[in-house]
Amino acid sequence: MYANEKFGDLPAVGVMLANLGTPDAPTPGAVRAFLSEFLTDRRVIEGPRWKWWPILHLFILPFRSRKSAALYRKIWEDDGSPLLTRTLGLSEALMDSLGQKVTLPVHVAVGMRYGRPSIRQALRHLRQKGCSRLVVIPMFPQYSGTTVGSVFDAVASELTTWRVVPDLRSIHSYHDEPEYIEALADSIKEVWASGGEPEKLLFSFHSIPLRYVTAGDPYQHECEKTARLVANCLNLPKDRYDISFQSIFGRSEWIKPATDATVQALARAGIKNVDVICPGFSVDCVETLEEIDDTNRRLFLSNGGTDFRYIPCLNDRPEHVRLLSALLRRNMEGWVTGTEEEREVV
Repeated sequence: MYANEKFGDLPAVGVMLANLGTPDAPTPGAVRAFLSEFLTDRRVIEGPRWKWWPILHLFILPFRSRKSAALYRKIWEDDGSPLLTRTLGLSEALMDSLGQKVTLPVHVAVGMRYGRPSIRQALRHLRQKGCSRLVVIPMFPQYSGTTVGSVFDAVASELTTWRVVPDLRSIHSYHDEPEYIEALADSIKEVWASGGEPEKLLFSFHSIPLRYVTAGDPYQHECEKTARLVANCLNLPKDRYDISFQSIFGRSEWIKPATDATVQALARAGIKNVDVICPGFSVDCVETLEEIDDTNRRLFLSNGGTDFRYIPCLNDRPEHVRLLSALLRRNMEGWVTGTEEEREVV
């Protein structure tokens, strides 16, 4: 699960890749345990507990667990949850990349905000490896308190139990990093090179409650900036792409336009082919593989569209590994040095 390399007694740096998480299995019981942890996070669900608790336990968990388990079963793979296996694969590729770029030992661990392996397990694993310096990188390019903020809460909570607190650095967001924008654009160009360009490119991001944005969460702005920068990189005019928000849940007002409504509207307006990319997800998961590539595909086709392509997440593409490696090495400045070859170039 964790990649590592031995460097004798040299001090080690730990890297934790933090993702949202996944149920242990595509079953109602496992999904219920996962949703319970997720939906009791005060960063995710704000407001009074007395009001939320009966809704959660009497209505959401009993019914949504069964429904969500069915969705997970549709995308579950032989080796488990796609989100987990792809994040682990990315961590291994990143470990290899860092091992070639720095001259001190660097250990990489995966920690899920909800489910396993947990953030607590990942941090304790890095401590066991002798990592006295840690860099935390949430796998959410655009900052939101519901994701990145929650990861930092979990890290802080675990470190309050440590006798010796490590040097700690964290990556807040990378929504406009040139390497990130180029990696997204390259993944799109690769699809277009083999299958041609669509009439519309749709950028679909996970939605959050609108009141979080009005309270100061920068998420919507960062999503829109990411899409705009990628479109510029592709030389796409404004009428060739749209931005939407998926996974809207509950009765409160969320960021819109909604992805499902958008794909239906595009098809009804006569758009016959559309490509959809989800830049807010680092690796593919139920929200991309089922919600976009299955449910929204069917919505588009059933409303008159003829060609729907989902462009996968960056996953462990070389461009993604290079991006994360560069981000981490910049955040390790003063802790690690480059290889002999890199020093000679400098």
